[in-house]
Amino acid sequence: MSTATDKKHLKGGEFLIKETSAEDVFIPENWDEEQLMIAQTCQDFVEQKVVPVLNRIDAQEEGLMVDLINQAGELGILSVSIPEEYGGFGKDFTTAMLISEKTGPGASFSVAVMAHTGIGTLPILYYGNADQKNKYIPKLATGEWKGAYCLTEPGSGSDANSGKTRATLSADGKNYILNGQKMWITNAGFADVFTVFAKIDNDENLSAFIVEKGFEGLSLNPEEHKMGIKGSSTRQVFFNDCKVPVENLLSERGNGFKIAVNILNLGRIKLGGAALGAAKSVITTAVKYANEREQFGRPISKYGAIRYKLAEQAIRTYATESAMYRASQNIEDATHNLIEGGMEASKAKLKGTELFAIEAAMIKVHASEALDYVVDEGVQIYGGMGYSAEAPMDRAYRDSRINRIFEGTNEINRMLTVDMMLKRAMKGELDLMGPAQSVVSELMSIPDFNTEEEDLFTKEKKYTANFKKAVLLVAGAAVQKLMMNLAKEQEVLMYLADMLIETYVSESLVLRVEKLSGQRGAEAVKDQIDMMQVYVRDAADRIFKAGKEALNSFAEGDERRMMMTGLKRFTKTEDINATAARRSIAAKLIESNKYCF
Repeated sequence: MSTATDKKHLKGGEFLIKETSAEDVFIPENWDEEQLMIAQTCQDFVEQKVVPVLNRIDAQEEGLMVDLINQAGELGILSVSIPEEYGGFGKDFTTAMLISEKTGPGASFSVAVMAHTGIGTLPILYYGNADQKNKYIPKLATGEWKGAYCLTEPGSGSDANSGKTRATLSADGKNYILNGQKMWITNAGFADVFTVFAKIDNDENLSAFIVEKGFEGLSLNPEEHKMGIKGSSTRQVFFNDCKVPVENLLSERGNGFKIAVNILNLGRIKLGGAALGAAKSVITTAVKYANEREQFGRPISKYGAIRYKLAEQAIRTYATESAMYRASQNIEDATHNLIEGGMEASKAKLKGTELFAIEAAMIKVHASEALDYVVDEGVQIYGGMGYSAEAPMDRAYRDSRINRIFEGTNEINRMLTVDMMLKRAMKGELDLMGPAQSVVSELMSIPDFNTEEEDLFTKEKKYTANFKKAVLLVAGAAVQKLMMNLAKEQEVLMYLADMLIETYVSESLVLRVEKLSGQRGAEAVKDQIDMMQVYVRDAADRIFKAGKEALNSFAEGDERRMMMTGLKRFTKTEDINATAARRSIAAKLIESNKYCF
């Protein structure tokens, strides 16, 4: 494996075949003063204006959500990443991700804002012509107009391009006439502008249209009753001979599916940001309760079983954060390089995200499942009170569940991760074959029993390098054995995706802690080192299990035994006292009385 010394040449998916220097990753401990100020503004708004009225939001009090979005617009929270020419602040992608994190604890408010600033605004910003952007973006940036995104239909969810909504050109050529039905449309109850996907006549691919609330033929069903995010407006939207001016066709005819895919790439990683913010908030709530709740004469935070839960919540959250901001900076760097190369800014932002679509899908999966773990253990820490609707874990538990479905189910995202990786290899964009063959050759050779003393990060980076070899070993064997049938073997794809995700997150965590240790000294980041060591060893076990299940699905006899030997070699780690490490991490949380990493 080579070393990526120039970030300009690091492409999405290349983490699997290239090593990355710790100096080349962005870590959240390095936010600048302006970014911290923006983050504090957002955090204060959520804590002071949103959290106190969460019950009223869940009851869908008339006008409350709209008022809160308007207030957020006045503070500039909705326009952080909007170009200055349209009334925004024009900040970079990592700053936009930071805002996603800071709105995360806002429950249904977070969903509404994320939908508005993301899928409700970005299709027009990135694909609209000059007139469309001038008309809609300034008002969406301030919140004067609210945005929504109409893709899903009763018969088309993950298979978005199979939608039945149709558009035909009117006899006078002035309007497209839309007919069809959309469902699960976030913000539909108060949205002023809808990005609607429909097929023109019998086109194979979708087109996209900008539809205003007042257009004739648009109607809404009542609000849906949902398991969680109860304060989020979710309605069905109907188009009955809805007249849409021809100038409201977004981008080109038949380009709708591409728009949907690229906007979902952005939505996936930003969902990761919101999940991260929610997880940190839930951990703080759990720590405070554990310090206050007494049983058998002392706070439950004194007990090892509770300390394990608190520590593991923090470990998974910190690992997610490490991967998320690493990828966010990669996207920003790629975008910057494309702009420097002469590409138009809006196209460069889309292309930068597209280049790291693999990482976006992985982060969506990991962050949503980390949050599910955090809220589940949050309920457990609260005990009986955790099951009460009067306690805060009730809402957190129910609201978390949607994240594994939003922005493409986690199953779809897992399969996309592997599919995109393999397609890039087939196009020659990623050289997976060479490294995979090298791994097989290494497996056939005598193992290197190097007994030299290794420093901490050399050892941890060696583990993550071996994780990559494990992925290449199993994935290479799957491609060779199953060939064109691999796409149908969804279980194998899911196992491979889990191996990829754990490898990327582990490496991101190691690089973050290495960089932080270099800046502050190892003693100052002892707890972060503990989190790194615990996570990497648990990841090794998860990678081994996923690899084993995959190999057992298609390999037999001597071939299987040989590859199992390699898998064991590449997922072997040195034992540590994980109990002591988790106790130390929990002690830091308990002392701080909040998530403090």
